[in-house]
Amino acid sequence: MTANEHKLELKKRKKLLSSDRIMPFVLAIFAGISILTTIGIVIILLTESAGFFRHIPLLDFLTGTKWTPLFTGSQQSFGVLPLVSGTLMITGIASLVALPIGLTSGIYLSEYAPPKVRAVLKPVLEILAGIPTIVYGFFALTFVTPLLQKLIPDLSVFNALSAGLVVGIMIIPMISSMSEDAMSAVPRSIRDAAYALGATRLEVALKVVVPAALSGIIASFVLGLSRAIGETMIVAMASGGLANLTWNPLESMQTLTAYIVMVANGDTSHGSVEYYTIYAVGLVLFVMTLLMNVLAGYIKKRFREEYR
Repeated sequence: MTANEHKLELKKRKKLLSSDRIMPFVLAIFAGISILTTIGIVIILLTESAGFFRHIPLLDFLTGTKWTPLFTGSQQSFGVLPLVSGTLMITGIASLVALPIGLTSGIYLSEYAPPKVRAVLKPVLEILAGIPTIVYGFFALTFVTPLLQKLIPDLSVFNALSAGLVVGIMIIPMISSMSEDAMSAVPRSIRDAAYALGATRLEVALKVVVPAALSGIIASFVLGLSRAIGETMIVAMASGGLANLTWNPLESMQTLTAYIVMVANGDTSHGSVEYYTIYAVGLVLFVMTLLMNVLAGYIKKRFREEYR
């Protein structure tokens, strides 16, 4: 090695050493930004919600059955249960659509589809995840609802059933993709052992692969449902703006996110009780989604199978 080549080699090593020293700090900064953003969101929700709870008791907010904060005088009510029930109703309908379709799609992609078919079907399925939610809202309002009205003549234009069905369609790619990834991670040797014992392909898929990938599948379910809870535009357009405490999916309902959108675009004055309802409702939504994500993490850790 000549002297010049030796100098160049030393320079390259110095650059690598300097980058190795700098990159951990750069990565730590970006990680810190995400953590600080989360902390900032929590602080804003708590401090702004405090302005609401100075006027409205927490117990009345959580247990009240009427939600009419934009009314005047004695007609004002601040019970959040109608919004929570509407959110859970639409999420429940979405789960009935998305969970079976997403799981069976994941099973097909993992266990039955040839590699070439999988390479085409999976990206096509995931295109659904890239469609803007407002497009889903128009789809629910102009296609799904008229179609349902042919089957149910008394169905109103704005209803929870149509919104729930379309929200379910929206979260299918998340459940399908995550379930397929979990099942694909199951070692091939486990499948071969089941086949060697005389199991059929369906038995291997349902009795061997799915139980082995159960933690990832359940986590995909929980994360998909938390995505449904936080959906905004579909429910704002298709389910209506009436905070109705009912378990009839054919009626109009309002969800937590739909109320936030409605009031955020309205004429409520800053600092009023009506204004602070945005943050109180946002805090409820934050707690619900946080609990769903914590549950997903617990389930994933509790039922995780490690293979070597």
